[in-house]
Amino acid sequence: MPGPATRVPRSVIAVFCTLLQVCLGTVYAWSFFQTMLVRDVGWTFSQTAAAFSITIFTLGVSAALAGQALPKVGPRFLAVMGSCLFSAGYLIASLALSLDSIWLFYLGYGVVGGAGIGMGYVTPVATVAKWYPDRKGLVTGIVVMGFGVGAFLLSKGLAPLLVVQAQGDLQVVFLWLGIVFACILIPSSLVLSDPPESAAERRPTSPRAPAPKVEAAAPYLRTTQFGIMWIVFFFNIAAGISVISFQSELLQEVWGLADPSIDPATLAEYGATLIAVSSLCNGVGRIFWGLLSDRLGRVAVFRILLSSQMVVFGILMTNSNPWIFSVLVCYVLLCFGGGFATMPSFIVDVFGSRNMSKIYGTVLTAWSAAGIIGPMYVGYLKDTYPDRAVMYCFLIGILMLGAGYVFSFLLDDSRVRLGRPTLRATLLQYGIAVPEKG
Repeated sequence: MPGPATRVPRSVIAVFCTLLQVCLGTVYAWSFFQTMLVRDVGWTFSQTAAAFSITIFTLGVSAALAGQALPKVGPRFLAVMGSCLFSAGYLIASLALSLDSIWLFYLGYGVVGGAGIGMGYVTPVATVAKWYPDRKGLVTGIVVMGFGVGAFLLSKGLAPLLVVQAQGDLQVVFLWLGIVFACILIPSSLVLSDPPESAAERRPTSPRAPAPKVEAAAPYLRTTQFGIMWIVFFFNIAAGISVISFQSELLQEVWGLADPSIDPATLAEYGATLIAVSSLCNGVGRIFWGLLSDRLGRVAVFRILLSSQMVVFGILMTNSNPWIFSVLVCYVLLCFGGGFATMPSFIVDVFGSRNMSKIYGTVLTAWSAAGIIGPMYVGYLKDTYPDRAVMYCFLIGILMLGAGYVFSFLLDDSRVRLGRPTLRATLLQYGIAVPEKG
């Protein structure tokens, strides 16, 4: 495999970065397995929702730590570690299913697998941006879109194939998923490297060479602006992820009420199709809203995302047409992806590019918190109020989106400065090297 100083074609780096994101993004196909786990294994909706919540929570925390470590250890180490953990998560989950142990499933799929996703999530985006400084927006958008469309490939391709081959045995399905992902992810991770000029920055030129001074990110994380960005990001994710975690089950419920004659297998197929199509919308949204934010501004886009979804959730509360339901869910996923596309550029606008990976990694803890709140309250509603769960789910979503919309009026896209700005600090913030006096 190429070393860190070898000139690898950057198109190859871009392909493997996208492939990593596609595989890791399969986590959003969780609702494909949701009904099967409840029906075949006998776990409750609350129990299975907890597994997905633990995964997303661990993902966000791991991504925050990975953002801090990436400049020091480089992309290959983090990508390989993330790939191994993600694949191991499925293998442990398979063992948990054979033992009928929900706690071992939480450890495998949730903690181990989630940590792997978090390590791998930040790495491809930051790496490909270094290789394409001339087309940073376009290429990072394509790579991030890969995470959004991963659920499409799993729900309409790999997972149904394995379910048929395994005759519905989820233990075998999860075992083979772990094997397949390991065979794809680990070799892909070994190809990743920084451009030679970026890799050289981590290697001291001589034993006496002083370590380069790095601007601390901690003061920026204590600003009010960062706190408001975190809150707005949290509410947009929480509303969307509550739909993602149960979209297949919710559609089957709506379609079953519209046509009680449809058999469960057909309903499951409809649910898988919705996962696939909505995941494409999730991916497309990451490019569409990112480009729109360049024209309208980041704050304006977040207000559009939140306010438009409030209207959509209101319609979903009382809608009984499965086709309209599906279209509106796809729009929610479009907006969900839009939040992830807009936030990285927003952070660069407000805090500068020098600490982007650290600040973005930290703001992804909002993903962790939303991953706990969103799926868990929907799982509780499904178990406690099975006949009214859909209405209550979207009502709570409206309240969360409304809170986010209110907080969005406290957002400001102007550059945050700590203390009195100097000419040298301003030049450094824009990436212009200035030698120290001496």
